[in-house]
Amino acid sequence: MKHWFSDGAFRAIVRNASYLGSSNVVGALLGLLALACAGRAMHPALFGVLVVVQAYAKSVSDFAKFQTWQFVVQFGTPALAHNDLNRFRDVVGFSFGLDLASGAIALVGGMILLPLLGHAVGIPPTDFWWALGYCTLIPTMTAATPTGILRAIDRFDLIAVQQAITPFLRAIGSVIAYVGHLGFPGFIATWYVSSLAGDAALWWFAARELRQQSIGDALRPRLVSAARRIKGAWNFVWTTNFAHSIWSARNAGSNVLVGIVLGPAAAGVFKVALTFFDAAGTPASLMQKSFYPEIRRLDPASDRPWKLGLRAALLAGGLGVLVALLVIAVGKPLIGSVFGKQYLEAYDLLQVMCAALVVSMAGFPLESLLYIASRQRAALVAQALAAVLYVGLLIGLSHAFGIMGAAAAYFGGQCLEALFSLIPTVAAYRHRHTLTFYAPEEAKP
Repeated sequence: MKHWFSDGAFRAIVRNASYLGSSNVVGALLGLLALACAGRAMHPALFGVLVVVQAYAKSVSDFAKFQTWQFVVQFGTPALAHNDLNRFRDVVGFSFGLDLASGAIALVGGMILLPLLGHAVGIPPTDFWWALGYCTLIPTMTAATPTGILRAIDRFDLIAVQQAITPFLRAIGSVIAYVGHLGFPGFIATWYVSSLAGDAALWWFAARELRQQSIGDALRPRLVSAARRIKGAWNFVWTTNFAHSIWSARNAGSNVLVGIVLGPAAAGVFKVALTFFDAAGTPASLMQKSFYPEIRRLDPASDRPWKLGLRAALLAGGLGVLVALLVIAVGKPLIGSVFGKQYLEAYDLLQVMCAALVVSMAGFPLESLLYIASRQRAALVAQALAAVLYVGLLIGLSHAFGIMGAAAAYFGGQCLEALFSLIPTVAAYRHRHTLTFYAPEEAKP
């Protein structure tokens, strides 16, 4: 481990993850406070409706959004490393234009589909207009350009600040709604305003950093013209878009599927378990956010990014074992005290899902390694195959074993994705000598 930390890139990964961790720990606690207030203020069925409304908007945005932050990191980080500012302007302009277009399409599509899918996903007619209003957040949910800009410029400290804004405001609003007995309207309004404020802060940080770098004009939509100058732009964004749409069906869409199969009350319990699972998996998600930009600054034909991936996987996997043991030890009393005894069933789910936590944390570098090797299509195939099998497991096991079957399906889905991603990653490593880091001829205006 001492030798690992002598590597400046590995130290940067851990340092940036620590920046994000400082806000995510606070954010996770504030998020639990907000959920606890909502869970205690409303009966489980109504709490489940609140969860489904938020999950519906997020599912639509995740399905439609392009992973523009990955595009900015993939193409913009090497351009900054070579001081090619014209190339970076094209990258940011293309990404920004794509966010605007996809956000508008997702908003219209989400609103049109809501009357058709609202009853199926567990949104009663009495709460339809609240759900329709919440859909206006979809355009801000789809935008990922500012996150990519801050990661490419290595301003993870600002991302850390921004990530604390939404849970902080949501916790304050939830406490007010709980004490003031504002009910469902108060909680859904709180979630709406807090999300909007957090997204607005992210855009402001990104625009300020671009001005300080003397490239403030980069944040202008250049969708068509920039795509002509960036080789492989459409290929990359479409592939990562499909991959993320599949990921959303497996994660954010899980609550919707559980709600369809078992009802809103079961969706609420499953949401509680997923909240603890996501909070426990925070170390790996933070390392992934700092890992990809850092290895994108390295030559993929060398051993260095691949060794960093192995070291990061071992570190995250070890942390996963410790976190899983901690969750098993304190999960039951924590759920009972925070959410109430009616949600203790979520602890039984967590005991099954803790095994998935270790697999998920140890496998986090695989996708990023495939991207730097330009094997994004292999990552897409791996996620698609795993997701199809997961959805089948989720529906089948939920019907057969109830909500415990949903937890078992979640574990199976994590294992399948890790396995299917590992195979092409090993193949890419064996052929790493054919990879290129940066081709100056692609950057010509």
